[in-house]
Amino acid sequence: MVMNIQSTDHIFTFSKEHRAIRSVPVGKEVTFHTLDAFSNQIVDETSTFDKIDMNAVNPATGPVFVDDAKPGDALKVEIVSIDLDSQGVMAVAPGLGVLGDQVDRFQSKLMDVRDDHVIFRDEISFPVRKMVGVIGVAPTGEAVSCGTPGNHGGIMDNTSMTEGSTVYFPVSCDGALFALGDVHAAMGDGEVCVTGVEIAARVTVKFSVVKEEINLPWLETSDSWQVIASAETFEEAAKRAASEWTTFLATRSRLTSEEAMMLLSASSNLEICQAVNPLKTVRLKMPKSVLQQTGVE
Repeated sequence: MVMNIQSTDHIFTFSKEHRAIRSVPVGKEVTFHTLDAFSNQIVDETSTFDKIDMNAVNPATGPVFVDDAKPGDALKVEIVSIDLDSQGVMAVAPGLGVLGDQVDRFQSKLMDVRDDHVIFRDEISFPVRKMVGVIGVAPTGEAVSCGTPGNHGGIMDNTSMTEGSTVYFPVSCDGALFALGDVHAAMGDGEVCVTGVEIAARVTVKFSVVKEEINLPWLETSDSWQVIASAETFEEAAKRAASEWTTFLATRSRLTSEEAMMLLSASSNLEICQAVNPLKTVRLKMPKSVLQQTGVE
Protein backbone atom coordinates (compact mmCIF):
# COMPACT_ATOMS: atom_id res chain seq x y z
CA MET A 1 0.00 0.00 0.00
CA VAL A 2 1.24 3.48 -0.90
CA MET A 3 1.87 5.81 2.02
CA ASN A 4 0.23 9.26 1.76
CA ILE A 5 1.57 12.56 3.10
CA GLN A 6 -1.18 15.19 3.07
CA SER A 7 -0.77 18.79 1.90
CA THR A 8 -1.78 20.07 5.35
CA ASP A 9 1.64 18.87 6.52
CA HIS A 10 3.98 21.32 4.83
CA ILE A 11 6.98 23.54 5.46
CA PHE A 12 8.28 26.83 4.07
CA THR A 13 11.93 26.16 4.90
CA PHE A 14 14.26 23.19 4.67
CA SER A 15 15.88 22.67 8.07
CA LYS A 16 17.47 20.03 10.29
CA GLU A 17 15.33 21.41 13.11
CA HIS A 18 12.00 20.39 11.59
CA ARG A 19 10.04 17.54 13.12
CA ALA A 20 9.46 14.76 10.61
CA ILE A 21 5.82 14.05 9.74
CA ARG A 22 6.56 10.34 9.74
CA SER A 23 9.24 7.77 9.02
CA VAL A 24 9.46 6.11 5.63
CA PRO A 25 11.23 2.80 4.92
CA VAL A 26 13.46 2.59 1.88
CA GLY A 27 11.77 0.99 -1.10
CA LYS A 28 8.33 2.19 -0.02
CA GLU A 29 6.28 4.28 -2.45
CA VAL A 30 5.09 7.52 -0.89
CA THR A 31 2.58 9.97 -2.37
CA PHE A 32 3.01 13.62 -1.46
CA HIS A 33 -0.16 15.69 -1.82
CA THR A 34 0.92 19.24 -2.64
CA LEU A 35 -0.60 22.71 -2.65
CA ASP A 36 0.23 24.99 -5.56
CA ALA A 37 3.04 27.53 -5.17
CA PHE A 38 0.61 30.13 -3.81
CA SER A 39 -0.78 27.70 -1.22
CA ASN A 40 -4.01 27.63 -3.24
CA GLN A 41 -4.68 31.28 -2.32
CA ILE A 42 -5.61 32.43 -5.85
CA VAL A 43 -9.13 31.20 -6.52
CA ASP A 44 -10.17 33.68 -9.22
CA GLU A 45 -8.58 36.29 -11.47
CA THR A 46 -9.77 39.21 -9.33
CA SER A 47 -7.22 38.35 -6.64
CA THR A 48 -4.97 41.26 -5.73
CA PHE A 49 -1.38 41.15 -4.56
CA ASP A 50 -2.20 42.61 -1.16
CA LYS A 51 -4.58 39.71 -0.50
CA ILE A 52 -1.84 37.10 -0.98
CA ASP A 53 0.26 36.06 1.99
CA MET A 54 3.74 36.02 0.47
CA ASN A 55 5.02 34.21 3.55
CA ALA A 56 2.93 31.26 2.41
CA VAL A 57 4.40 30.74 -1.05
CA ASN A 58 6.30 27.66 -2.22
CA PRO A 59 5.05 25.21 0.43
CA ALA A 60 6.74 21.80 0.41
CA THR A 61 4.84 18.80 1.73
CA GLY A 62 6.75 16.98 4.46
CA PRO A 63 9.33 16.52 5.75
CA VAL A 64 9.62 12.77 6.08
CA PHE A 65 12.36 10.83 7.85
CA VAL A 66 13.87 8.27 5.49
CA ASP A 67 15.04 5.22 7.41
CA ASP A 68 18.76 4.40 7.16
CA ALA A 69 19.71 7.79 5.63
CA LYS A 70 22.79 9.12 7.44
CA PRO A 71 25.07 12.15 7.02
CA GLY A 72 27.50 11.48 4.18
CA ASP A 73 25.05 9.30 2.27
CA ALA A 74 23.18 10.18 -0.91
CA LEU A 75 19.39 10.02 -0.86
CA LYS A 76 18.06 8.49 -4.09
CA VAL A 77 14.54 9.63 -4.99
CA GLU A 78 12.74 8.02 -7.93
CA ILE A 79 9.82 10.09 -9.25
CA VAL A 80 7.25 7.40 -10.01
CA SER A 81 4.27 9.54 -11.04
CA ILE A 82 2.84 13.07 -11.01
CA ASP A 83 -0.94 13.46 -11.01
CA LEU A 84 -2.21 17.01 -11.58
CA ASP A 85 -5.33 18.83 -10.47
CA SER A 86 -7.60 20.16 -13.21
CA GLN A 87 -6.73 23.86 -12.94
CA GLY A 88 -3.49 25.79 -12.64
CA VAL A 89 -2.58 29.43 -12.15
CA MET A 90 0.07 31.86 -13.38
CA ALA A 91 0.84 35.38 -12.23
CA VAL A 92 3.03 38.39 -12.86
CA ALA A 93 3.86 41.08 -10.31
CA PRO A 94 5.96 44.25 -10.16
CA GLY A 95 9.59 43.50 -9.37
CA LEU A 96 9.31 39.76 -9.87
CA GLY A 97 10.85 37.77 -12.71
CA VAL A 98 13.17 38.78 -15.52
CA LEU A 99 10.75 41.53 -16.65
CA GLY A 100 9.55 42.60 -13.22
CA ASP A 101 10.56 46.20 -13.92
CA GLN A 102 8.10 46.25 -16.83
CA VAL A 103 5.09 45.01 -14.82
CA ASP A 104 2.78 47.72 -13.47
CA ARG A 105 0.33 45.61 -11.49
CA PHE A 106 -0.27 42.14 -10.16
CA GLN A 107 -2.24 39.96 -12.56
CA SER A 108 -3.18 36.30 -12.27
CA LYS A 109 -4.56 33.89 -14.84
CA LEU A 110 -6.36 30.62 -14.18
CA MET A 111 -5.90 27.83 -16.72
CA ASP A 112 -7.76 24.56 -17.14
CA VAL A 113 -5.71 21.42 -17.63
CA ARG A 114 -7.43 18.74 -19.69
CA ASP A 115 -6.60 16.13 -22.32
CA ASP A 116 -2.89 16.52 -21.52
CA HIS A 117 -2.98 20.20 -22.51
CA VAL A 118 -2.94 23.52 -20.69
CA ILE A 119 -5.68 25.85 -21.97
CA PHE A 120 -3.92 29.23 -21.88
CA ARG A 121 -6.93 30.92 -23.48
CA ASP A 122 -9.64 29.75 -25.86
CA GLU A 123 -7.45 29.83 -28.96
CA ILE A 124 -4.11 28.92 -27.33
CA SER A 125 -3.14 25.64 -25.70
CA PHE A 126 0.08 23.70 -25.26
CA PRO A 127 1.05 20.22 -24.05
CA VAL A 128 1.34 19.46 -20.36
CA ARG A 129 4.95 19.07 -19.20
CA LYS A 130 4.75 17.95 -15.59
CA MET A 131 7.64 18.80 -13.30
CA VAL A 132 8.47 19.35 -9.64
CA GLY A 133 9.90 22.77 -8.80
CA VAL A 134 10.75 22.39 -5.09
CA ILE A 135 12.35 19.17 -3.91
CA GLY A 136 15.11 18.54 -1.42
CA VAL A 137 16.45 17.64 2.00
CA ALA A 138 17.63 19.48 5.09
CA PRO A 139 20.71 21.65 4.41
CA THR A 140 23.99 21.41 6.27
CA GLY A 141 23.73 24.75 8.09
CA GLU A 142 20.85 27.04 8.96
CA ALA A 143 17.33 26.79 7.59
CA VAL A 144 16.87 27.74 3.92
CA SER A 145 13.64 29.11 2.48
CA CYS A 146 11.78 26.84 0.08
CA GLY A 147 12.10 29.79 -2.33
CA THR A 148 15.90 29.52 -2.43
CA PRO A 149 17.86 26.68 -4.10
CA GLY A 150 21.13 25.24 -2.85
CA ASN A 151 23.26 22.14 -2.41
CA HIS A 152 20.32 20.57 -0.57
CA GLY A 153 17.99 21.06 -3.54
CA GLY A 154 15.04 23.39 -2.87
CA ILE A 155 13.50 25.45 -5.65
CA MET A 156 15.72 24.24 -8.49
CA ASP A 157 12.91 24.49 -11.08
CA ASN A 158 14.53 21.88 -13.30
CA THR A 159 12.16 20.86 -16.11
CA SER A 160 13.83 17.42 -16.15
CA MET A 161 12.48 16.77 -12.64
CA THR A 162 9.57 14.71 -13.91
CA GLU A 163 8.07 11.23 -14.06
CA GLY A 164 10.71 8.59 -14.64
CA SER A 165 13.62 10.72 -13.43
CA THR A 166 15.74 9.95 -10.38
CA VAL A 167 17.38 12.63 -8.24
CA TYR A 168 20.17 12.23 -5.68
CA PHE A 169 20.70 14.59 -2.73
CA PRO A 170 23.57 14.91 -0.24
CA VAL A 171 22.35 13.88 3.22
CA SER A 172 23.38 16.14 6.09
CA CYS A 173 21.27 14.79 8.97
CA ASP A 174 19.74 11.53 10.10
CA GLY A 175 16.68 10.72 7.99
CA ALA A 176 17.50 13.42 5.40
CA LEU A 177 14.16 15.21 6.14
CA PHE A 178 12.83 15.16 2.58
CA ALA A 179 10.02 17.35 1.25
CA LEU A 180 8.65 18.46 -2.13
CA GLY A 181 6.15 20.88 -3.67
CA ASP A 182 5.72 23.64 -6.28
CA VAL A 183 4.54 21.33 -9.04
CA HIS A 184 4.00 22.77 -12.53
CA ALA A 185 1.70 21.57 -15.30
CA ALA A 186 4.18 23.27 -17.62
CA MET A 187 7.18 25.57 -17.30
CA GLY A 188 9.76 26.81 -19.75
CA ASP A 189 13.45 26.73 -18.89
CA GLY A 190 14.24 29.91 -16.98
CA GLU A 191 10.66 30.50 -15.70
CA VAL A 192 11.08 34.10 -16.86
CA CYS A 193 7.90 35.61 -15.36
CA VAL A 194 8.58 33.90 -11.98
CA THR A 195 5.76 31.35 -12.34
CA GLY A 196 5.09 28.29 -14.41
CA VAL A 197 1.58 26.85 -14.54
CA GLU A 198 1.37 26.42 -10.77
CA ILE A 199 -0.87 23.55 -9.76
CA ALA A 200 -1.78 21.29 -6.86
CA ALA A 201 -0.74 17.69 -7.42
CA ARG A 202 0.04 14.28 -6.06
CA VAL A 203 3.63 13.14 -6.52
CA THR A 204 4.59 9.53 -5.85
CA VAL A 205 8.25 8.78 -5.14
CA LYS A 206 10.37 5.88 -3.92
CA PHE A 207 13.45 6.24 -1.72
CA SER A 208 16.77 4.44 -1.58
CA VAL A 209 19.97 5.23 0.29
CA VAL A 210 23.32 5.18 -1.51
CA LYS A 211 26.37 4.89 0.72
CA GLU A 212 28.33 7.45 -1.23
CA GLU A 213 29.01 11.12 -0.56
CA ILE A 214 28.04 13.79 -3.11
CA ASN A 215 28.28 17.58 -2.95
CA LEU A 216 25.45 18.71 -5.22
CA PRO A 217 22.15 17.28 -6.49
CA TRP A 218 22.49 14.85 -9.40
CA LEU A 219 19.63 13.92 -11.72
CA GLU A 220 19.32 10.83 -13.90
CA THR A 221 16.93 10.77 -16.85
CA SER A 222 16.37 8.08 -19.46
CA ASP A 223 19.23 9.37 -21.59
CA SER A 224 21.41 11.66 -19.46
CA TRP A 225 23.08 12.46 -16.16
CA GLN A 226 22.93 16.01 -14.84
CA VAL A 227 24.67 17.98 -12.12
CA ILE A 228 22.46 20.77 -10.76
CA ALA A 229 24.17 23.84 -9.29
CA SER A 230 22.94 27.14 -7.88
CA ALA A 231 24.79 30.38 -7.18
CA GLU A 232 24.36 34.16 -7.18
CA THR A 233 25.30 34.33 -10.87
CA PHE A 234 24.94 31.96 -13.80
CA GLU A 235 28.71 32.09 -14.30
CA GLU A 236 29.34 30.89 -10.76
CA ALA A 237 26.64 28.21 -11.02
CA ALA A 238 28.15 26.99 -14.30
CA LYS A 239 31.59 26.80 -12.71
CA ARG A 240 30.27 24.80 -9.78
CA ALA A 241 28.51 22.30 -12.06
CA ALA A 242 31.52 21.90 -14.35
CA SER A 243 33.87 21.49 -11.40
CA GLU A 244 31.67 18.78 -9.89
CA TRP A 245 31.58 16.90 -13.20
CA THR A 246 35.34 17.27 -13.75
CA THR A 247 36.19 15.95 -10.30
CA PHE A 248 33.77 13.06 -10.75
CA LEU A 249 35.21 12.05 -14.12
CA ALA A 250 38.84 12.49 -13.08
CA THR A 251 38.40 10.29 -10.01
CA ARG A 252 35.98 7.70 -11.36
CA SER A 253 37.02 7.18 -14.99
CA ARG A 254 40.10 6.76 -17.15
CA LEU A 255 40.17 10.49 -17.96
CA THR A 256 42.56 13.13 -16.70
CA SER A 257 41.10 16.39 -15.40
CA GLU A 258 42.04 18.10 -18.64
CA GLU A 259 40.40 15.40 -20.74
CA ALA A 260 37.30 15.57 -18.54
CA MET A 261 37.01 19.31 -19.18
CA MET A 262 37.36 18.79 -22.91
CA LEU A 263 34.80 15.99 -22.95
CA LEU A 264 32.31 18.16 -21.06
CA SER A 265 32.87 21.03 -23.47
CA ALA A 266 32.38 18.81 -26.52
CA SER A 267 29.52 16.54 -25.47
CA SER A 268 27.54 18.13 -22.65
CA ASN A 269 24.93 20.88 -22.53
CA LEU A 270 24.84 23.66 -19.95
CA GLU A 271 21.18 24.65 -19.54
CA ILE A 272 19.30 27.22 -17.48
CA CYS A 273 16.84 25.85 -14.94
CA GLN A 274 15.60 29.11 -13.43
CA ALA A 275 16.61 32.78 -13.69
CA VAL A 276 14.28 34.34 -11.13
CA ASN A 277 15.08 33.11 -7.62
CA PRO A 278 17.60 34.54 -5.11
CA LEU A 279 20.18 32.12 -6.50
CA LYS A 280 20.28 31.11 -10.18
CA THR A 281 20.23 27.43 -11.15
CA VAL A 282 21.77 25.54 -14.06
CA ARG A 283 22.12 21.91 -15.06
CA LEU A 284 25.14 20.46 -16.85
CA LYS A 285 23.92 17.42 -18.76
CA MET A 286 26.01 14.61 -20.22
CA PRO A 287 24.45 11.94 -22.47
CA LYS A 288 24.56 8.44 -21.01
CA SER A 289 25.85 7.22 -24.38
CA VAL A 290 29.00 9.28 -23.81
CA LEU A 291 29.39 8.68 -20.09
CA GLN A 292 29.30 4.89 -20.44
CA GLN A 293 32.35 5.04 -22.72
CA THR A 294 34.51 6.70 -20.06
CA GLY A 295 34.74 3.61 -17.88
CA VAL A 296 33.09 5.28 -14.90
CA GLU A 297 32.82 2.86 -11.99
